[in-house]
Amino acid sequence: MEWLKKLSEAINYIENNLDSEISYDKVARIACCSTFYFQRLFSYVSGISLSEYIRRRRMTQAAFELQRTDAKVLDIALKYGYTSPTSFNRAFQSVHGITPTAARNAGSTLNAYPAIHFSIQVTGENAMAYRIAEKSSMRMVGIRLPLSADMEENQKNIPQFWKSVLTSNLFSEICSLADKSTQKIFGISLYENSQSFFYYIAVATNTPAPVGMFAFEIPEATWVIFENDGNFKENVQNIFRRFYTQWLPFSGYEYAGLPDIEVYPVCKEIPSNGHSEVWIAITKDTEDEICII
Repeated sequence: MEWLKKLSEAINYIENNLDSEISYDKVARIACCSTFYFQRLFSYVSGISLSEYIRRRRMTQAAFELQRTDAKVLDIALKYGYTSPTSFNRAFQSVHGITPTAARNAGSTLNAYPAIHFSIQVTGENAMAYRIAEKSSMRMVGIRLPLSADMEENQKNIPQFWKSVLTSNLFSEICSLADKSTQKIFGISLYENSQSFFYYIAVATNTPAPVGMFAFEIPEATWVIFENDGNFKENVQNIFRRFYTQWLPFSGYEYAGLPDIEVYPVCKEIPSNGHSEVWIAITKDTEDEICII
């Protein structure tokens, strides 16, 4: 699979630069995608954020050096990108549970995190029910939350954003704008560039955007739609993980790089369980290399 080869090359770059500066932009270019998309893909496929992976790998190597060499702790800290003993101690303890100095004691227990290797595995996991649909352009109106390049931080902030909206009058205001033909509310991750990255809670409507809300358009596209019933947060994240690792590699499609859409029912209470959908834009695979900008 070409995309697995690209991911492996990106990991090789990280491994070869653990003791020097690692550029997120460069690692994304090696994987032939945007920085945002690479961090998102990495977090779903590996289960941890890119920054946490790099921290674990650097602290694994630092622990090996502390035990097998006489190098000063400060020198090892500088080698792995930490300019102060305090920040190095904090990072080291977050991975190993003990200080760098204590790691030199005989019998100390440390944690070794090996380099990630991407591969496709055939498992006995449940089938992924899906359908493919062509949809015309959609005009959305809603409110938004600025997101960052840190996927781990975003995964914490988005649920809080939903909670704050659902416990205020904003939710009913947004729902009142929805076209009667849909009666759905959408969670939309919209990335344009590193300076314009937002998560929207919005509805499909032709109504002008009220003060404090924003209007935007999602272009006509082909979408793979996954339906699920159960816990919203767990199921949505699981769908993205399985999309990247189980559905996409064998589908004959490529990720289109458009906004990812979560679809929920309009309701008056804080929803945590029920029927929801995830829409992911796709394009037909080609033999030529495709880069996701």
